[in-house]
Amino acid sequence: MDLGGCGNSEPFALQVIDDSMEPEFKRGCIIIIDPSGVVEHHCYVLAMVENGYIFRQLCIESGGYYLQPLNEDYLHEKRAITQDAIKGVIVQQAGSTGKRADRKNYVSFHKPN
Repeated sequence: MDLGGCGNSEPFALQVIDDSMEPEFKRGCIIIIDPSGVVEHHCYVLAMVENGYIFRQLCIESGGYYLQPLNEDYLHEKRAITQDAIKGVIVQQAGSTGKRADRKNYVSFHKPN
């Protein structure tokens, strides 16, 4: 996935393919990522880790950035990252049914240009 180019600040959608972020994000749901969203403690982010993208909750502790899954079976996978590894903030999810009632928004404010 290339996040560069003229549309690199436009929101885009991805499908969740595993259960590491359950129960909040079920396998198969669609997430909307805003590359210009504000990064905050406990927000959900898409980050580049080891030449691949990963979707996790961000924890900011003592000035350090950490990614952690929500599913207790994966808690051992908490990892430190740099701020520049963050490629976007999750601002919405939609259930796999596509129904409007299944949508959930997450607070995000755009960074100033």
